[in-house]
Amino acid sequence: MFDVTVAPAQKALDAEPAREPRAYDALVREIGEDGASEVRDVFWSETCVRLQLFRTLSPLQHHARIAREAHSLKSAAGTFGYIRLAALALRLEKTTEGLGETEFRVLLDRMDAAYAAARAQEPPRKTRRTSTVWDF
Repeated sequence: MFDVTVAPAQKALDAEPAREPRAYDALVREIGEDGASEVRDVFWSETCVRLQLFRTLSPLQHHARIAREAHSLKSAAGTFGYIRLAALALRLEKTTEGLGETEFRVLLDRMDAAYAAARAQEPPRKTRRTSTVWDF
């Protein structure tokens, strides 16, 4: 068994809130509740796919692709205020070339956890009330 020391930068990332609620509110003001909700749904599905994709890639062989995907994830996560996920994606983007397989997998685990934390902090979706018109 071995001990793992957590670097100060890692502790700082873990201390970041998973979600900044005002970011989504700003998006709602810009494009409306329906538009923001639709775009966020796309973000969630694309992020899930992207996180799974990372697991199929090796930083030694695919560092350019990993960096591009991490850059896209960082930007999208930042748009919605998912601070921790955006910070981890930035770290992946900037350090991919120097990461070994173990460090890469640890970072992916932390990104998965940040994704789950952000999802858990999401407010419940507002349900749209629809009215039915009956013609008799």
